Amino acid sequence: MNTKPYDIVVYGATGFVGQILCHYLSDELRDPDLRWAMAGRSKTRLNQVKVSLGKPHGAIRCLIADAGDEDALRKMCQQTRVVISTVGPYALHGEPLVRVCAETGTDYCDLTGEPQWIRRMIDRYQDLASRSGARIVHCCGFDSIPSDLGVYFLQQVARKQLGHYCQQVKMRVKRLQGGASGGTIASMVNAFREASRDRNLRDEFNNPYSLCPPAERALPAQPSVGVEFDNDFDSWAAPFVMAAINTRVVLRSNALLEPSYHRNFLYDEALLTGKGASGKKRARRTAMGLKLMPLVFIVPPFRWLAMKFLPAPGEGPSIEEQRNGCYDLRFHGIDEEGQSLIVRITGDRDPGYGSTARMLAQAGICLARDIPRENLPGGFWTPATAFGKKLIRRLIDHAGLKFQLLEQFSQKEKK
Repeated sequence: MNTKPYDIVVYGATGFVGQILCHYLSDELRDPDLRWAMAGRSKTRLNQVKVSLGKPHGAIRCLIADAGDEDALRKMCQQTRVVISTVGPYALHGEPLVRVCAETGTDYCDLTGEPQWIRRMIDRYQDLASRSGARIVHCCGFDSIPSDLGVYFLQQVARKQLGHYCQQVKMRVKRLQGGASGGTIASMVNAFREASRDRNLRDEFNNPYSLCPPAERALPAQPSVGVEFDNDFDSWAAPFVMAAINTRVVLRSNALLEPSYHRNFLYDEALLTGKGASGKKRARRTAMGLKLMPLVFIVPPFRWLAMKFLPAPGEGPSIEEQRNGCYDLRFHGIDEEGQSLIVRITGDRDPGYGSTARMLAQAGICLARDIPRENLPGGFWTPATAFGKKLIRRLIDHAGLKFQLLEQFSQKEKK
């Protein structure tokens, strides 16, 4: 029997995503049975968020806890079943809360996209979380729920339609409309800085299996997308900026699932840029921009210049931009016999914030309500391995996402 006063505590409620998430819980979801509270380090700012939620929501509780105060974090965790953390960059501010959750057996999810930090958390606290029963699920925003659950959804369709999983899946971004956030940029800057000082970390960044258990880190080489024409989608393709984290999460899911998708499972992501010469030019510009990104964010003069034009931490797209944003992702799976599937995942808000806040909220609710501890033991999980079909249902019903099968064909039909 649960005796804790809250199902969910939103930690970092005064931040950019935290405020969007709180408004979603309060204004859109309006679940009278959900017991939730806001938490952060500033009582004044928490009260400001509370007031912004409107008069009917005056009873929402506010908990005070600084990211570096483990006693306060422990007191917060003792009052809730799940902590949703939006406090980044996680590599700078996130470890104390993960440690306390692992110690107290409190379930946790976040929206980090920082693979180097996730690797450290798994190495340091997997055993502790296993003993305490804490279920810890990173990457519950646009990175990497659509990729991880998109592959999971395709594979469930494949098993039903083809009788087995696909050996290879590729994700292609057909459409992506939304604004950048200072928090995401700050996380990227920190990751590049860490890598510039640590050769081992640079090697880790080059290993797509870096989040997999040690026994799963010497599997087949994964595809690497450069500038190329994708015949399956009749379009030029360029590297996708979020492929680095998404690919690692999908490969970790494959390693943790029983049975796995395939022992020699292959996965890659890319951005579709269109046909003809214009599509090829866009692909080349995108690839060049991603190549130059580490240099821009590491070298001080370049970084200073870039930051003049980029949002600072706590800034991001307007409410109108969030509502007008959207995304359309296509997943193409192929089995060893050449049979293929294409599924489509879409979202009706900007990916990084409007949609991410909804996904993160539903991940926390799913962890609190839908996933019994006897079905999922303590440890570090991915969205696919922790939530699977239950979160897909929630995202369709409450978060504006759609999951659909577009095509199925044999290799002979393709020819």
